[in-house]
Amino acid sequence: MKLTKFAFAVLFTAGMIGQAAAADPAGTYKRSNGDTVKVSVVGGRLYCKIVAGSQPGFEMCHGMSKAGGSVWKGSNMKHPSMPGMMTFNGTVNITSGGLSIKGCAVGESMCDSESWTRM
Repeated sequence: MKLTKFAFAVLFTAGMIGQAAAADPAGTYKRSNGDTVKVSVVGGRLYCKIVAGSQPGFEMCHGMSKAGGSVWKGSNMKHPSMPGMMTFNGTVNITSGGLSIKGCAVGESMCDSESWTRM
């Protein structure tokens, strides 16, 4: 009986830690092209900046707001292969192993998305 309670407590704690890690977006991620991106939350807003790779210093997410659960949204998302003046409506969804990021222009008619792996 004690072993069962202990096992339950360990599994419950591990599950809670996994959920907390998934909910906290701050950290370092790897894009599929090899770029390393630093994700941070400053003043309750989400920021994503390339720190190594194709364009160090390029900020992809700028001041995204929490939209509930592990989702962040904003209209100041940029893509390194697009002209700097272009911004997109973006969504970032945090998962336990990384995040998915999606940017759209012209409503939801022109979108691109990526999955990043937490390092």
